[in-house]
Amino acid sequence: MTDRPTPGDSAPSPTSPPAELTPAQQQRMVQALAAALGRSGNAPRHVETHVSHVLLHGGHAYKIKKALATSFLDQSTLARRHAACEEELRLNRRLAGHLYLDVVPITGTPDAPKLGGEGPLLDVAVRMLAFDEAGLWDRLAAGGALCADDVDELAALLARFHGAADAAPEGGTLGRPERVRAALRSSLRDVHAALPEADDAGRALVEQVQRWESETGPRLAPVMARRLASGRVREGHGGLHLGNVARTGSGCLVFDCIEFADDFRWLDVISEVAFLAMDLQAHGLPALAHRFVDTYLQHCGDYDGVRVLDYYLVHRALVRAKVALLRAAQADGNAREQALAAARRYLGVAQRTTLPRPHALLITHGLSGSGKTSLTQGLLEAEGAVRIRADVERKRLAGLDALDRAGAAAGSLYTAAMSEATYARLLDAATSVLEGGWTAIVDATFLRGADRRAAYARAAVLGVPFAVLHFDAPAQVLRERLKRRAALGADASDADAAVLAAQQQAQEPLAPDEMPWVHVVQALPETAGATPIADWTALRRWLRSATVATGVAPAAHPVPQAPGGPRGC
Repeated sequence: MTDRPTPGDSAPSPTSPPAELTPAQQQRMVQALAAALGRSGNAPRHVETHVSHVLLHGGHAYKIKKALATSFLDQSTLARRHAACEEELRLNRRLAGHLYLDVVPITGTPDAPKLGGEGPLLDVAVRMLAFDEAGLWDRLAAGGALCADDVDELAALLARFHGAADAAPEGGTLGRPERVRAALRSSLRDVHAALPEADDAGRALVEQVQRWESETGPRLAPVMARRLASGRVREGHGGLHLGNVARTGSGCLVFDCIEFADDFRWLDVISEVAFLAMDLQAHGLPALAHRFVDTYLQHCGDYDGVRVLDYYLVHRALVRAKVALLRAAQADGNAREQALAAARRYLGVAQRTTLPRPHALLITHGLSGSGKTSLTQGLLEAEGAVRIRADVERKRLAGLDALDRAGAAAGSLYTAAMSEATYARLLDAATSVLEGGWTAIVDATFLRGADRRAAYARAAVLGVPFAVLHFDAPAQVLRERLKRRAALGADASDADAAVLAAQQQAQEPLAPDEMPWVHVVQALPETAGATPIADWTALRRWLRSATVATGVAPAAHPVPQAPGGPRGC
């Protein structure tokens, strides 16, 4: 490989383009390039996707875009592929700058091509550094090795990325509700047309989703428009599925951004979150999907986005189903069957997302250190809830990051006015979550009866079930937990022994008429070094049979409870 451009250089633009490559000619070119690279002694590995050829050799990856046009992209000409390679380089350097090196010219003929060299361009390739593919998230998921730390790291990375990304202009066309809805409906048509002739069940699923979109799309269009106006449509990644994320020695790596369609990349940030969460669900990892969504929202505070989360989960599942069907059309034998199975999996995720799910407003009650945050983690992952934390939102209102220590500002953080604003923020965020059809867990001490009753009243207005999750622990255990948490410095809470003492003095015990709301949460015996957990079986059973809050005195309309007082869970 001679005359290779140095990193950062780009292939020269074609001055007098040769005749366009046909798909068959390009296939021969790729095979000839692979043979030429193999003459060095190490045969390259050829990976083929539905839109690209990738040759892996000598620590590098050469990505060649297929000469084709589909319903969602056109890279059938050299000029289009060249422009797409340049755009791929620009966009992917935002998240993986060290990985994307340059655009390499391919010269010569289809049967005797050269990477680099003189003469008119035959084609172009994006040159990247290769990495250990064992760390790809789809492979980790298949092997049961994807873990909570992985999704937490990506959620934080994505929140920062979205926060710095350019926002779409309000008066433009990108992110407009009609375009968002048109894209989903187009995917429905493409999937319906691409399904095997005998797949009546698949077509029935598509038709069910079509009916759901016809009802849901008009209702959510004003929300989409408002989010566009507020800057929530940004230039994102566009293809955030498990195959485009990897665990590496230097951290989470996100690559292969969508460069061929502005509408795919300029999107509501929650659509990007939905893509990854949907793919986790499709890979049989719903708990990690729920954790990812919750952690992202905790980082950025965009709880309003939950209103449109289901719509984008469905949209992204349909996109992946369409891609899988395209792969099936290009394959045969076992590869075709695997692609069809993937399409059915994604269609199943789309269809299940359209179904109503039980949802309720759950508030925590307990002193600092009683286990509210650590124990409700298991509930939100099992149930698919979204948690809003007072410790985080209080600091957000004050312009602080979650892990910033309050220090001298602690006094202003805990004034009566700030506490009132914090509890109002918590209920407003919970309202967005509930109106999106998801259970909201409001994680705060709720030591004042007035705050608990305000939460109940909000549930009554929204017509959802309501419960108080009560946490308790011996005073000495509380003090030890707070001391240990402060030493680690990895939690948003600033509570210490002095704060705990003040809470103990000021708390207003649960009143008799509040007891029908209460679920007493008991931690299971702890294993040294393990995350504390609770058995949420009873509460989850209650969620599926609970009556809604009514706004009437709670004693007159109790939620189901076990004999003898508050329910245990």
